Amino acid sequence: MTETSTAAATTAAPAPFLTAWFEILDSDEPDRILDLISDDFSLSILFSTGDGNATDFAGDRAALVGYLQQRERGTRTHHRLSATTLGQDELFLGEVRRGEVPEASFVAAGRVNADGRLERLLIGRSSQIRFE
Repeated sequence: MTETSTAAATTAAPAPFLTAWFEILDSDEPDRILDLISDDFSLSILFSTGDGNATDFAGDRAALVGYLQQRERGTRTHHRLSATTLGQDELFLGEVRRGEVPEASFVAAGRVNADGRLERLLIGRSSQIRFE
């Protein structure tokens, strides 16, 4: 790839799958994301509260269901700061807000399969660093 085509490949679509994923997660029906995952889906969501403790929701569909069940619905929203797509991989840097107040930063990496379903998801969240 030339430098120009590499830049185009990484900026043409700013992580459309993950952008839609977080919009659904913030909606009144966040469980709809379960329809977007592949049969061999696996994830790890490392959720830090900033007090030296973190929870790792890791596994398959059941782990995602467990994560969804413990979430505070309607209190936090995800806001994209930057994102990129490279092939089947999407990277998303964002901020979690409670109302309009920034609460944490997060980074997500996802791999979308040829059928348009999410195969792998890795998210790290921390309230100890901000990308402003």
